[in-house]
Amino acid sequence: MKTEPITLYAWNTPNGRKASVALEEMALPYVVQPVNIGNREQFAPSFLSISPNNKIPAIVDPDGPDGRPISVFESGAILLYLGEKTGRFLPRGLRERVPVIEWLMWQMGGFGPMPGQVHHFAALASEGDRRYGLKRFSDETRRLYSVLNERLAGHEYVAGELSIADFAIIGWAWRHERHKVDLADYPNVKRWYDAMFDRPAVRRGFEVKLD
Repeated sequence: MKTEPITLYAWNTPNGRKASVALEEMALPYVVQPVNIGNREQFAPSFLSISPNNKIPAIVDPDGPDGRPISVFESGAILLYLGEKTGRFLPRGLRERVPVIEWLMWQMGGFGPMPGQVHHFAALASEGDRRYGLKRFSDETRRLYSVLNERLAGHEYVAGELSIADFAIIGWAWRHERHKVDLADYPNVKRWYDAMFDRPAVRRGFEVKLD
């Protein structure tokens, strides 16, 4: 029996790439349905029924856990769902699972919202608004890179073994140049970043057309 592909609703953003990397690493069949956030397609009623928060990414899996279709929104929830579905990159043992969830939450709560604010303020035309916002959020973004750098000093991947936490974080580390961050200043992050992009599935996840 042929498995129907998962539909990934996404755009070419860090959060969209987190989902495409996970799908590639887990070797799950999927098709992309672009949602052009620049044209406000995320506010279409048809998308609202899948993603109540009007944010990408979202997925629809026709082969849900009980054999019925299921939709999942929010990138962290998608990664957890896919890890549970496949039994990959999400340890079964509670002790091993806890650091994966910790670092996934770290990304969702900090290493995403803060760099995202850098993106926003860097684009403002007003020099006064830019200066205040960029200093505030750039300082916090660099602090988060330092936290990640310290963690990776003693770990090959953020939670030990390769996991969905790495897929979550790489989506935002991919935009380090827009964060005004030189990875040479964070050698452990650079080592991890290069190792992630040495993985064929990670590269495919970033190469797949989302827009």
